[in-house]
Order: sequence, then C-alpha cells, then structure tokens
Amino acid sequence: MDIIFYTRDQCSLCVEAKLILHILQTEHPINIIERDIDTNDEWTEQYGLMIPVIEIDGEIVQSGIIDLFALEEKIKSKLL
Repeated sequence: MDIIFYTRDQCSLCVEAKLILHILQTEHPINIIERDIDTNDEWTEQYGLMIPVIEIDGEIVQSGIIDLFALEEKIKSKLL
C-alpha cells in the first residue's frame, strides 16, 4: 500500500511523523512516498497550514500531530 506523506524542511512535526511512518513500515507492507510541499505550488497552497499530511488512497487520514495508534488502525483497515 502506498502512503503519501506531505512534508517540508524545518518542520518538527514532520520529523516526528516520519519516524512514526518508519515504525509502521517495519510492521506493515507500506510504501512511503514523501512529497516536499515546497517543490510544488499546488501542494504548498493545499497543505501549507496542515503539514505533515498523510494520504492513503486519495484520502487525507491525518494531518498536523500524527497519532501512531490511530494511523496503524487506519492502515490495518485498508489492508483488509
């Protein structure tokens, strides 16, 4: 399963979210696609105030402070 992770440099919440994603990646078959919003004006406009943003199957499942347990439950439900 692909997980799109919208992020940017100098974002402490993004660093924490990335660690959470890597923890989940050791437990579940997920592929993290990292997108720096500062490389695309549309992403900056859309996600600039929300980052980090985690998207699965076109759905934003979490943004801002990422919750490990809630995200894992969402991943499990998508993998079924």
